[in-house]
Amino acid sequence: LPDRRIMTVGVGASIALNMFSSISVVLLNKLVYVRYGFPSMTLTLVHFAVTSLALHCCARLGVFSPKSLPLRDLLPLSASFCGFVVLTNLSLQSNTIGTYQVAKAMTTPTILFIQAYYYKKHASLKVKLTVIPVMLGIFMNFCYDVRFNVLGTVFAAVGVLVTAIYQILVGTKQSECHVNSMQLLYYQAPLSSLMLACVVPFFEPVFSLPWSLTLEAMVLVLCSALVAFMVNLSIYWIIGKTSPLTYNMVGHSKFCITLVGGLVIFKDPVSTNQVLGMASTFCGILLYTRVKMREQEQQQVEQKHVATRDGVIYNRTAQSV
Repeated sequence: LPDRRIMTVGVGASIALNMFSSISVVLLNKLVYVRYGFPSMTLTLVHFAVTSLALHCCARLGVFSPKSLPLRDLLPLSASFCGFVVLTNLSLQSNTIGTYQVAKAMTTPTILFIQAYYYKKHASLKVKLTVIPVMLGIFMNFCYDVRFNVLGTVFAAVGVLVTAIYQILVGTKQSECHVNSMQLLYYQAPLSSLMLACVVPFFEPVFSLPWSLTLEAMVLVLCSALVAFMVNLSIYWIIGKTSPLTYNMVGHSKFCITLVGGLVIFKDPVSTNQVLGMASTFCGILLYTRVKMREQEQQQVEQKHVATRDGVIYNRTAQSV
């Protein structure tokens, strides 16, 4: 029971860190892009390069012990991450904001599908039903801006598939390789940085950037990268301790909090559809949380019964001997 409470507190702390750092990095990235026109994929490359350096420092300071991992386990993870970054940006460039957000939300049912039919991990009917109000709420927020074109649809569809695969691999590789989040990210971050470094120059003017940036811009990029390190680490923590589906629900809640923050702080205009959409998404997230907590409680009771039964059988066997 104490271990269960510690794990619950750890997951809660990871979710809180992820929410705080994700919102912060979005604001910093927007500032860097609006003020200095810093390209998004190049910024992601800088983020993962700094994450690699930060993890190396953590390892040297004894925060965690690196564990040797075979390259064959890291290549699919790193390749799917690069695909996720490139395709997400191409989808954003080729689609309206509404189409991009609705397509991005489709990652949640895609994860359910892949886990069920490839990994044979079936979510309960109640969990599946909680996804419906979440998806409905997101569609209501952006239905006014949903437009389709062939190229944008292809980028969005493939991007959703690759994103779902990446998030699933983050969880499965931690389990299969018997490593924690920092040990896995320690190897994945530099390999992903190397892959991105080979791809990004085809899409963005990487080599001209250092000569056009001011000291202030470099400081902002560095701050963004340090916050992104916390984002990357918390993503691995959440997926490793819970599931890709739970991480997606956290992502939907961040989206709603950002919209509410814009409404309250910046007085952004909001329609009735958007209010109803946010309410629907929040209800779905709350229902998902309640269902998962109930399932965990039921699992604990079953484990307790099994432990008690095994103890009784062991005592009877010992007495008979």
